[in-house]
Amino acid sequence: MHGNILIIDDEIKLLKLLGMILSQENFNVKEASTARSAMTMLEQHEFDIVLSDVRLPDAFGIDLVKSIKTKYPHLEIILMTAFGNITDAVQAMKNGAYDYLVKGDDNDKIIPLAYKAMEKAKDNRSKIIQKATNKKGFDSIIGTSPLILQAKKLAEKVALTDATVLLTGETGTGKEVFANAIHEGSDRKKNSFVAINCSAFSKDILESELFGHKAGAFTGAVKDKKGLIEEANGGTLFLDEIGEMPIELQAKLLRVLETREFIKMGETKVSKSDFRLIAATNRDLEEEIRQGNFREDLYFRLNIFEIRLPSLRERKEDLKALAKNFVEVFVQKLHLSDVEVNPDYYKTLEKNDWKGNIRELRNTVERSMILMNDRVLDAESLPHYSEKVPAEKDSLSIKSLEKEHIQKVLEYTKGNKAEAARLLEIGIATLYRKLEEYHLR
Repeated sequence: MHGNILIIDDEIKLLKLLGMILSQENFNVKEASTARSAMTMLEQHEFDIVLSDVRLPDAFGIDLVKSIKTKYPHLEIILMTAFGNITDAVQAMKNGAYDYLVKGDDNDKIIPLAYKAMEKAKDNRSKIIQKATNKKGFDSIIGTSPLILQAKKLAEKVALTDATVLLTGETGTGKEVFANAIHEGSDRKKNSFVAINCSAFSKDILESELFGHKAGAFTGAVKDKKGLIEEANGGTLFLDEIGEMPIELQAKLLRVLETREFIKMGETKVSKSDFRLIAATNRDLEEEIRQGNFREDLYFRLNIFEIRLPSLRERKEDLKALAKNFVEVFVQKLHLSDVEVNPDYYKTLEKNDWKGNIRELRNTVERSMILMNDRVLDAESLPHYSEKVPAEKDSLSIKSLEKEHIQKVLEYTKGNKAEAARLLEIGIATLYRKLEEYHLR
């Protein structure tokens, strides 16, 4: 398949003729007789070229070009005009049309022009994908739902300060993306953004990663190592899953936040670091304080400016935009082209409750692109998502959902706790603590 073309013309005979000619050249062709039906098709299908009459029953081609190019900048538009309307076609080209044809006189030019426009459209798409992949700062945050716009607005305001930020929300809601955006929006953006997941390391390794060590500080420390606190000097330190930090290290972190001074493992000399801290957690830190797992004084030091990131279930209107972005990312990553996305693909995605949030959606899109047939993403490319039956009120708590999710992962790994911890993206020690808390074996 050479690409996807939408033909718009209210002359049905000509519409069918052009469709037949281009289909024989192995283009995937769809047809519309009005501007309104064409805009609906553009919403539902992926196209590379639009071949449109200048005069339509419900729109003027010149205005249509501007509307389509604004919403779908990668598309190339070829206009068809009667001989006397060439002025209109020239004006449309100024509005962004690729070229124009005179009906009846230029029939032999349709196919070569379609091939040229297709190359241009593919080049456009490639540049847009590259730009999307390289997005930084607040441009990397996708979505227009009220909750995500509110979180983004708060992040944009706090980025201009040096205040400590606490990002809260479920796993996979994009906390590191927000942390990076805050860094890029701050005066510290020219310096390092360093990140670490506190649940991924044992106490000793995490202490070494944060504070650094001198050679000989412990078995295996064969040379001096700079810690992330030192690396973040002048920049931003992002501590993900800070609720999993061992309580012994919490006291040391509190001292660093209060004095900006730290001591490397195995050293007595005090070092200094001027960094901005952004912390994130998917846990209820106030509950962790009550259970004795988190220091109250550290919580107050962290919770200067909290931003709660909504779950994907709370912002389902952003699901299609997020999925489209991931399709574009993986088109490039997997070296694909001409991927068609059927409307049922997005409708099927909406049936899932996305407990793993944006991270789960990203993984699902990547998997579906590996499994798709004939470069078409449709419902068959996805796992079977059934319509969810509303749960009982008492089963909607975070704890009950977490317990159920851990049970399912353990069943999937046939009781292999190390593999379960990897899939859950938590430390093995954290998993054992949760198993004890929820009376799971």
